[in-house]
Amino acid sequence: MTRHIQPIGDLTLDCGQTLRDVEIAYEALGTLSPERDNVILVAHGFTSGPDTIVAKGDPLLAMEGSFQDLVGAGKPLDTDRYYVLCPNALGSTYGSTGSASMDPATGKPYGSRFPPITIRDIVASQRALLDRLGIDQMFAVVGPSFGGFQALQWGVSYPQAMKGIVALLTSLGPPPSNPEAIRQGLSKNPYWNGGDYYDHGNLIDTLVPMRIGMLTGYGVDTALTASHPDPDERRAVMRQRALAWAEGFDANALLVIMKAMGTHDVRAELDKMKARVLYILSRTDSIFPPTLAPEAFDRFYAAGVAASYFEIDSDNGHSAASVDSDKWGDELRRFLRGLESA
Repeated sequence: MTRHIQPIGDLTLDCGQTLRDVEIAYEALGTLSPERDNVILVAHGFTSGPDTIVAKGDPLLAMEGSFQDLVGAGKPLDTDRYYVLCPNALGSTYGSTGSASMDPATGKPYGSRFPPITIRDIVASQRALLDRLGIDQMFAVVGPSFGGFQALQWGVSYPQAMKGIVALLTSLGPPPSNPEAIRQGLSKNPYWNGGDYYDHGNLIDTLVPMRIGMLTGYGVDTALTASHPDPDERRAVMRQRALAWAEGFDANALLVIMKAMGTHDVRAELDKMKARVLYILSRTDSIFPPTLAPEAFDRFYAAGVAASYFEIDSDNGHSAASVDSDKWGDELRRFLRGLESA
């Protein structure tokens, strides 16, 4: 599959700065209808990218929620019906403009000079992408975790742009996050240089243990138990996957996206939302636990949002979106079919 790179021009950010010559990368599967109204936008997780929708053979390779078992002919995100598009988030790795991109003003990577961005900025860049592709109206927006923040932000920033929103393993307000802890961890690397480290390659020795900690928090160690019952073997697999990720992920993007996640809060704007919402949590997710649901639905109800809830009966915590896609895929299918008949 070919990754597409779409220039969207200049983008003025919430902070008041303007990013010049912005590019957004994306993957797409399926066929765009003649009316251009069968688009389902999939927003990816924190440290994954647009290949979230691409089959890899191992659903754990995109830890925040690989959709490879959900996207395809006859699957819940049916590419015989829908045009499934997954943009790479502004500020992230894998092709969109971010801290590793060349600053047109200097001819050098932005590095530490990349401006602060918000979830609203990320969604605005996606709106600009769709405009360039000639797509005005989407069918739905779907996203796990960090992608769920984007899906919900779509609902309040562009209320008429979609019929439905599927937000899973996520929250209406900011997540528990600590960008300062990540910055301090990165700064221990002698090549960090305040974020201007690109002359020395990526900070693999620092990123690998960070990634292993993330994977453990996402429940990946538990998810690997069935296929790798020996603890030493699981640790070796986790390290192998952490190394593969660290070789390709921009260290600065961890800070950029973590800070953007801290700006997420749609609670005061839910009355703008017109789309139907399917809110999905995992029984064992410690990051976005099911205890979030009652307050969320009090807010949905007060704002007049048509929302439904589904809980994934999973032992795999925050990895449930990918590892246990068979446990929530039918609910996703029912929700989408309901939008078709509405």
